[in-house]
Amino acid sequence: MNHATDLPNGTIDARYGIRFTVGEHSARQLRRILKAYLVAWEMPELTEAATLALTELVTNVVRHVPDRRAALLMLRRADGVRVEVTDTCPRPPRTHRPSLSTAVDGEPADGGRGLLIVDAVTDRWGWHPLPGRGKTVWFECHSAVRTPG
Repeated sequence: MNHATDLPNGTIDARYGIRFTVGEHSARQLRRILKAYLVAWEMPELTEAATLALTELVTNVVRHVPDRRAALLMLRRADGVRVEVTDTCPRPPRTHRPSLSTAVDGEPADGGRGLLIVDAVTDRWGWHPLPGRGKTVWFECHSAVRTPG
């Protein structure tokens, strides 16, 4: 069962995974789940960076994946957390700095900054294609405090 609030024996595994179709409010729910796990894993200091990065990856699925199907995997590590978002779109993620030429009415265009934000708030991030169709985009946030692995 994938319920963050219904854990057997009051324990939390070193991983959590779920498959879903994202909607406009999915990021909010996924942030809550990630925060609950980070607190339980005694890494609350990673919450701000990790939830911001997760929001950006989920937003990319909403904006760029036609069927909006995705999977989330959170992995507890001795040095922090790794979060993976897998989707069905084979196109690689794009990082680019929005320029004024993409502006509308003098305002910077929406989009184009999500992965720059992920890069700024995480310790590492990357992506890899999946055989057949899709890709996984991941990030890692390292904790200053070592946790038992």
